[in-house]
Amino acid sequence: MKQYRLLIGGEWVDGADGTYGIVNPATEEIVGEAPEASAADAEAAAQAAHDALPAWKRTTPEERANLLQALALEIRKRSDALLPLIMAETGATLSVGSALQVPQAVARFERYSRGALQDINIALPPSIMATTPLAAGGVIGGIGVRAPVGVVACISPYNFPLVNMAGKVGPALATGNTIVMKPAPQDPLAIIEFAEICEAVGFPPGVINVVTGSKPDSGSALVESKHVNMISFTGSTAVGVSIYESGAKTMKRLLLELGGKGAAIVCEDADVSKAIAALVSVWGFHSGQICTAPTRAIVHRSLHDQLVAGLRAVASNLKIGAPEASDTIVGPVISGVHRDRVESFITSGAGEGGELVVDGRRPAGFDRGFYVGPTLLANCTNDMPVVREEIFGPVIVVVPFDTEDEAIAIANDSDYGLYDYVFSEDTARAYGIAQQLEAGNVGINTAQRNHESPFGGFKMSGVGRDGGDFGLHAYTELQSIVWPG
Repeated sequence: MKQYRLLIGGEWVDGADGTYGIVNPATEEIVGEAPEASAADAEAAAQAAHDALPAWKRTTPEERANLLQALALEIRKRSDALLPLIMAETGATLSVGSALQVPQAVARFERYSRGALQDINIALPPSIMATTPLAAGGVIGGIGVRAPVGVVACISPYNFPLVNMAGKVGPALATGNTIVMKPAPQDPLAIIEFAEICEAVGFPPGVINVVTGSKPDSGSALVESKHVNMISFTGSTAVGVSIYESGAKTMKRLLLELGGKGAAIVCEDADVSKAIAALVSVWGFHSGQICTAPTRAIVHRSLHDQLVAGLRAVASNLKIGAPEASDTIVGPVISGVHRDRVESFITSGAGEGGELVVDGRRPAGFDRGFYVGPTLLANCTNDMPVVREEIFGPVIVVVPFDTEDEAIAIANDSDYGLYDYVFSEDTARAYGIAQQLEAGNVGINTAQRNHESPFGGFKMSGVGRDGGDFGLHAYTELQSIVWPG
């Protein structure tokens, strides 16, 4: 087995607290041993990034763009080696892995290599100022300069480790920040490999650092460190709240993409096939382990039975199997603990009156691996925990409604507000409904994304926005510079 180490200030070092095993969710076998970083390791990484910051901020946009493009090219060259590792760590299927886990990371670095060359400063109109006791009058010019925040701790989730990290590291480096990467404890090995690629293409020592660990010590140390200026975190709302509280002590800048419980409103004039296609993504896209998934189907009562029947028919055709098999649609969830949590929601939903149309608990034929099959609960009510809580698994709940106002009220009666959907063949009507939804993102008749749009959540789904140019803005502070004309 390869020996994985931390990268701190250009040096590869062992974790002070030893190592821990990374488990393949499909086989329950050990993929490799990850370094267990201590709080001191994390602080050393923050210090290294802090020390490297002045020189990195002075690099030209062209230098940063060239390095980011080189990073994209090198990841593409190594994709055949990276993909099996990511699949083994995450349990992602071949279809999801080959289409998204590595190619989308490449696309993000290519996007932000171009972004490094963009002028995102804000030109201000001149201001005519009269003489005051403060200063002589005159024409005062000004500009809003987007300056790098400083040291950014990038803390990524387990579902898309490399892609999500690329979405943080790309714009942060493009705008002149230095980085400490802290991947999710379940699958950090590909991020260590990624750090090796960063070193190989020529990023200066200390600009990119990586610490890993299964315990909260290293992550907490980054949040509390006086050398870290910003936390970019994607993960659960509970952890996001903790980061918000701890980061306040040192006035951290925050970008928090947290939980979701996507509502898909299916109006009486909807094309049901479009709604079914979007909802099935909960089952077929990384086993529902995606925060943008439309997990709550809020359906006009006249279409309830038709939609449920359509979903039930599709579920029987979704093959559960080994991630590396080309015909597998549904792979495992990340861990045994998470599988038990998903199953507990299914059990409680059925016990509270939900109609268990498709039961995915412990699918037959899998003695090993953390598998949960497609699950469908119909005729649910909005007060059930299975409807209200983020499950992060292949579970769809269906809630009927009678009026448009009722549908909007049900959708908005949630702690979350990340990504909602509206299905109606009257697009003007759908647009009007979308504007009333308390969600940072709304898809109309599609589950497809626009990666240039601002991405983030309302309410407990997070703080801040990234994506496209908004990602460049997220990793900068606005500095006003004025002068006499």
